[in-house]
Amino acid sequence: MTASPVLPLAEALIACPSVTPAAGLVFDSLEGMLTPLGFAVHRFSAGEAPDGPVENLFAIRAGPAGSRHFAYAGHVDVVPPGEGWASAPFAPEVRGELLYGRGAVDMKGSIAAMVHAAAAIPQDAGTLSFIITGDEEGPARFGTVALIEHIRAIGAIPDLCLVGEPTSVHRLGDMMKIGRRGSVNIWLEVAGTQGHVAYPHLADNPIPRLVAMLAELDALVLDDGTDWFQPSNLEVTDITVGNPATNVIPAKASARISIRFNDLHTGQELAGRVTAIAQRHGGSARPVISGEAFLTPPGAFSAMIARAVEGETGVIPEASTTGGTSDARFLKDLCPVIEFGLCNATMHKRDEAVAIADLDTLARIYARVAVDALTG
Repeated sequence: MTASPVLPLAEALIACPSVTPAAGLVFDSLEGMLTPLGFAVHRFSAGEAPDGPVENLFAIRAGPAGSRHFAYAGHVDVVPPGEGWASAPFAPEVRGELLYGRGAVDMKGSIAAMVHAAAAIPQDAGTLSFIITGDEEGPARFGTVALIEHIRAIGAIPDLCLVGEPTSVHRLGDMMKIGRRGSVNIWLEVAGTQGHVAYPHLADNPIPRLVAMLAELDALVLDDGTDWFQPSNLEVTDITVGNPATNVIPAKASARISIRFNDLHTGQELAGRVTAIAQRHGGSARPVISGEAFLTPPGAFSAMIARAVEGETGVIPEASTTGGTSDARFLKDLCPVIEFGLCNATMHKRDEAVAIADLDTLARIYARVAVDALTG
C-alpha cells in the first residue's frame, strides 16, 4: 500500500490537544504547514471572558492581480474526548486502514486534506486562503465572526468558500450541505408568589401558567418545509422549578425551548412570536439566536463540487440542508458557501476515526474544486 501523503499532516494536527477554545500548539502546527507553501499567515486572538479570548488564523497566498479568490474554511477546536478510548485521544494511532484520534473526522482530517490540496494548486491559478478558528464547537462568538471582520478590514473577501465539515453519511462523497437551518434558544420564566400549599389563596402558583404556555408552544406548526428544507421544529429542552419542599408553592418556574428553523423564518421573528405567547401567560422570554437559516442555491458552485466528487469517487453527492449548525452560517455573509467533507459516523464519539484512503481522496477533491473555482 502506497504511503498516504495526507496522513502525517492529520496526525500532526490530532497530536495537538485542542479542546474548545483551541489555541497555541495546534495553530503552530498549521502555520508550520502553510508557511512553506507560500501563505502569509496572520494569527490573532479575539474576545474576552467568558466566551473568549479565541485564537484564529487567516492565511492567504495571493495569485496574479485580478485573479479569483477561493477559500477553505474550518476549525481546529474539538469537543472533549471523554473516557473509554481504546487509545489516547490525542495520540493519533493507525489501526488497519483507519486513523484514530479526536478530530480525525471533525475536522482536523479535512484541514490536513485542504493543506495537501493547496500544495498541489499552482500559485498562478489564483488567490487561495484558509479561514480557521479555534472556537466552532463552543459559543463561537469570537471565532469565525472575528475572522470575517478581519477579512473585510483587509479587503480579502473570497469569491467562493468551501467548509470542510464532515457531511458524508454512508461513504465519502454522498452528501454536501448547500444550506443549514437557523437556531434560536429561548429561556422562559413565569414568576409567582411563594406560599403554603394549604393556603393557596395567599400564593400564586406559576407552574400551571408555565405548563399552559408550553402546551401552546408545543402545539405550534411553524411550517411544512420547503423544496430544500425540512419543516421547522420547536422542542422543549428543559423545565426547572427547583422546589425541594412538598408543602410550598414555588415563587418561580422556568423552561427552555430550542427552535431549528428553515428560511421561511428569521430568528428575530420567531423570538417575537414566542415572547408574545409567554407574555399572554404572564411570563417572559429571553431569546439567544445562534444563527439564521441560509441557502446557497444549486448552481455553478455545487456543480463544481459534484464534478470533483464524481470524478474521484464515482458518487454524485446529494445536496442537503439537514443537520445542525456550522460556521457556514456566518461565512455565507462573505460569499457563497458550501460544506463538504468526511464521513460523519464517528464525529464527537469515543474512538473517532477516519479511513486513511478517504483523506487522500478528499485532498484530490479539494484540489479539483479549488482549481475549477479559480480558473473557471
